[in-house]
Amino acid sequence: MAASAAFSVSSPPFVPSSCKIRRPFLLLGSKSFKPVSVRASVGNPSISIDDKASVQTKTSKWQWKFKGNSIGIHYEEHEGEKSESAKNILMIPTISDVSTVEEWRSVARNIVQRDGEVNWRATIVDWPGLGYSDKLKMDYDTDVMERFVVDFMNSPESPMSQAGNDDIVIIGGGHAATLAVRATQRGLLKPSAIAAVAPTWAGPLPIVFGRDSSMVTRYGLLRGTLRSPGVGWMMYNMLVSNEKSIESQYKSHVYADQSNVTEAIIQSRYELTKQKGSRYVPAAFLTGLLDPVSSRDEFLQLFADLEGKLPVMVMSTKGAPKRSKAEMEALRGAKGVSTFVEVEGALLPQEEYPSLVAQELYNFLQETYASSK
Repeated sequence: MAASAAFSVSSPPFVPSSCKIRRPFLLLGSKSFKPVSVRASVGNPSISIDDKASVQTKTSKWQWKFKGNSIGIHYEEHEGEKSESAKNILMIPTISDVSTVEEWRSVARNIVQRDGEVNWRATIVDWPGLGYSDKLKMDYDTDVMERFVVDFMNSPESPMSQAGNDDIVIIGGGHAATLAVRATQRGLLKPSAIAAVAPTWAGPLPIVFGRDSSMVTRYGLLRGTLRSPGVGWMMYNMLVSNEKSIESQYKSHVYADQSNVTEAIIQSRYELTKQKGSRYVPAAFLTGLLDPVSSRDEFLQLFADLEGKLPVMVMSTKGAPKRSKAEMEALRGAKGVSTFVEVEGALLPQEEYPSLVAQELYNFLQETYASSK
């Protein structure tokens, strides 16, 4: 995973703590939401998930029409026993060279199998150029990725539109979360709530080396080299597409606990990087072309502009890399953030600690919607 932590120092060991800060009621149309809080999750992060419970899973491909191309988009749908009256969740993976729907699968199954006042149906989608979606050679940038999410949500023939429920919650990790917030702030998406899990906005190189004109020029040269035939594959194989590199990244900043990094995970992610066309999106991500904003002030403003419009949850992590952690912490108590929680993990808490993440997300969903039924 090419992520910001590749050049960062890990944060200090976790010291148990918890706090709760009440905020005013949030009004949205005729709905009223319970007071929300800032809190830290403590306790056992290894609560079991019953993957054999009554959850129906369907895997399919949607053809995204974009600039004359028909791009096969991989997605999964997870439903519990009471799917007829369930509300919809769209889960979007963190953008990285090993991005995949698999990172959200356990969380999705955990949430949809629960029986509460409000029940849920979850769709997980792979980004174009990543995971199990088609990997065309295109000029990937923030606008392309934003357009994809908007089309997946809004196109009449898209899976989300066919679900027949406009009351959709978006849950995203890393850059995906910030892209969803940006599209909502611009009026392109109209979700009923957003949960941003370990949100980030700066790619691996810009977060470390900045964005002055000389660095932007260097990023462009690197990006062009990675996209080129022959030498591009050689560089990509050296930097990303090898087991040792993937294992090192997972142990240094993707996961908080090195013992959770298994051979099976490394091999699965390695196979993703060997697919034809797999280097094009990482080349854009690494060099900052997929960054939704260019500064912390812009990052905070995205959330501030959603104040009073919809519930927004931010989930920070205790073991995030230093620079990424600072951006997450900037959202603690920030305008537009109705709920802020902190859980175990680093950059992929949803994959490393799925039960903890699922519990916090479920709490947010139930607090937000149960009182408005």
